[in-house]
Amino acid sequence: MRRGLAVALAVIVVAGLAGATGTGTAVFAARDTTASQEQGGRFGENVDYDGRLVFVRIRYEMGNYGGGGFRRFAGGSRGEPPWMHDYPTSDIHMMKILRELTLAAPRIDSSNILTLDDPALFDYPVVYMSEPGYWTMSDAEAKGLGDYLRKGGFILFDDFRDEHWYNLEAQMKRALPEGRWLPLDAKHQVFHSFFEIDALDLLTSYGPHKPEYFGMFEGNDPQKRLLAVANFNNDLGEYWEFSDQGIDPVDLSNEAYKFGVNYFIYGLIH
Repeated sequence: MRRGLAVALAVIVVAGLAGATGTGTAVFAARDTTASQEQGGRFGENVDYDGRLVFVRIRYEMGNYGGGGFRRFAGGSRGEPPWMHDYPTSDIHMMKILRELTLAAPRIDSSNILTLDDPALFDYPVVYMSEPGYWTMSDAEAKGLGDYLRKGGFILFDDFRDEHWYNLEAQMKRALPEGRWLPLDAKHQVFHSFFEIDALDLLTSYGPHKPEYFGMFEGNDPQKRLLAVANFNNDLGEYWEFSDQGIDPVDLSNEAYKFGVNYFIYGLIH
């Protein structure tokens, strides 16, 4: 795992903003209204590793969700597969926020798409998966994910709810048979790695469903490194994607970005 970026993160900029992070009043949003305009239509092609942080989205083959095969995904509102939800806008918005608030200096000219058996996975300390309720893996992908997490990688699962949880459990058992999901509360350091997040119930992506956060730890020990986070009954990517559209209140978009920033900072320095 290449961790050169972690050194740069020893000093965090915008100290004044960081000092106000516990209040929920710091206003920030991705300023470019259309990622494709800045990127010149270059999305869809991965960039080669050059030491900089890149938003990495995991591509997977679809299966039946819920671990029991209720039905298959018929395509999102734009016909995209579930792993592609909110791509590429959410990815680039999130990287722009990191660029503005930290010294991580991420790339904002691309969002890489990788499979879990791609050796390039080990170049990137943090990866993201949308809609894990539809996720299936080959044996090679299961081995790739297990190796990645044991060797220092960090994966974020987002945008899923209800019985989709059972498929996440089933797939992770293939990658880390020894792993167990443990509930995370607001005291865990991942929620304080940059912003001070003291409440975990503000983002209600799925109506009455209460958002919950779970972690999988090295050796199943909550005092050790966090390998994976599951944003259950939540959809941070949706907030990121539409943060410049006025669909959600600014304070909620801000909260979603705070979670994202904390996750990436945690993954970079652990």
